[in-house]
Amino acid sequence: MLLGLVSRPTRDLDAVASVGRTLGLSDDRLNPGPTELLRFGLPKGFEQRVQRRSYGGLILHVAGRLDQICFKLYAAVDQGAGSKHAADLRRLDPTQEDLLTAARWSRTHDPSDGYREALAATLGALGVEVTDADL
Repeated sequence: MLLGLVSRPTRDLDAVASVGRTLGLSDDRLNPGPTELLRFGLPKGFEQRVQRRSYGGLILHVAGRLDQICFKLYAAVDQGAGSKHAADLRRLDPTQEDLLTAARWSRTHDPSDGYREALAATLGALGVEVTDADL
């Protein structure tokens, strides 16, 4: 939403690192849950794609479009093709290559057979047929 890629308002801001307490924000305003992504790794080239936004003294580095596609696909697989994350993903208008790149990245976070099956089903719901070689 900060980049104008989607317009669905949210209650909080997903943050890889949070300064909420320093700024005196309540705990429900910033969601530090995505910080866990650092443990498994951000998509390759993430740092080069971030976009800087300034709001007074607060400077945000916002994930680029491809990275948001990666994160939304990962969440959509977890929460289902009818979830708000899947809807956000569709609004990002990813290409088949974007989705396959995101799928390969997401497999680094969950290499299980169960996740692979759910990922293939989610991609299928998005109009992308995959083979074993794709994932």
